Amino acid sequence: MTAPQPEEKTAADKKREELIGKVLVVNDLVQYQDGTVASRMIVFKKAGTITLFAFDEGEGLSEHSAPFDAILAVTDGKAEVSIAGKPFTVGTGEMIIMPANIPHAVQAKQRFKMTLTMVKE
Repeated sequence: MTAPQPEEKTAADKKREELIGKVLVVNDLVQYQDGTVASRMIVFKKAGTITLFAFDEGEGLSEHSAPFDAILAVTDGKAEVSIAGKPFTVGTGEMIIMPANIPHAVQAKQRFKMTLTMVKE
């Protein structure tokens, strides 16, 4: 099987394009799944990405760092976000900026959904 050519669109590209120019309900675009973290990338560009996540209670992302700033915005529920070991509680309608190259982690204190915007340029 050959890799898609630059001009060829993948199924994921086509699904993302279907969202353009429409009014979207963020919390309807990714669904909770028992015992896991579900995600859906809705924007994938050189300048950055926007990914939606749905975390089941107790699930999380272990401590890691990224080479880009990231903005986490909670759209439903509540989470604990740690940045350089300092914990923050972030709830519905709130956001936190995670700076590039600084370790951070996310833990669901209850089921929660978020958007994650990575700024690459």
